[in-house]
Amino acid sequence: MKPDTLTQRIIPIVAILVAIVAVWYVAAYFMNAPFQRDLDRRGNVASTPIEFFEKTMAQPKPVLPAPHQVVSNVFENTFLRRVTSNRSLVYHAWVTLSSTVVGFTFGTALGILIAVGIVHVKALDRSLMPWIIASQTVPILAIAPMVIVVLAAVNVTGLIPKALISTYLSFFPVAVGMVKGLRSPELIQLDLMRTYNASAGQTFWKLRVPASIPFLFTSMKVAIAASLVGAIVGEMPTGAVAGIGRKLLDGSYYSQTIDLFAALIAASVLAAALVTIVGLVAKIVDRAMGGRPA
Repeated sequence: MKPDTLTQRIIPIVAILVAIVAVWYVAAYFMNAPFQRDLDRRGNVASTPIEFFEKTMAQPKPVLPAPHQVVSNVFENTFLRRVTSNRSLVYHAWVTLSSTVVGFTFGTALGILIAVGIVHVKALDRSLMPWIIASQTVPILAIAPMVIVVLAAVNVTGLIPKALISTYLSFFPVAVGMVKGLRSPELIQLDLMRTYNASAGQTFWKLRVPASIPFLFTSMKVAIAASLVGAIVGEMPTGAVAGIGRKLLDGSYYSQTIDLFAALIAASVLAAALVTIVGLVAKIVDRAMGGRPA
């Protein structure tokens, strides 16, 4: 990558981050100021504008934590805690990651199977695809408790219920992407395979599958992020003792807004890492198939 191109990519990102942090500080001040004024009035304390600003940025349970408070919390609970500690973000992220990966694996496999069936069986195309689309109109917050209750009735708890909720969210983009990919070969390419007297299986493996790989990995990037959301949502009604969803619930129950925002940052970093890993695997597969770097 050329230095000019790298600079052109970094500068806009840095500018946006600086703008977000600036707006965040302003919002934190105005949202925390009323409570701080009340504290000063009750304590009969007269603060200078600078002292008052510093107090709004250092409240233990602010309405909106300042960026430096969130960063400090993330650093402390990531690097200064033992990984096995119940306050470690690494520990909670690992718990969420395990159900995310299992759900993503199931969802990807299910999405591919559904896509293959839809492409090769017209009855499934007409009957199954509308139901798949309709299934995504049901809010996951309504489905998650139902899944938990039904599976708990048959003594299935722990990882599996959360993984199934992740599967529910992740199979849809994979199915839609694979259907698009398997149908992407042009008519002239299909006619050429018939000219070679290729069987349906040969056409599938030598033409449709290679053509669908870019679509598959693009949809997998969406699916892995959706799977993470499903895992976090699944941790909320399960009474989970660990996980990012558990941290979000604790932060909400006990008004620990700094912990809540730190958990959100941890979820964002985890999602970005997972999407990046899928992207790297896509590049490796593309090169193995003879693709050229852009």
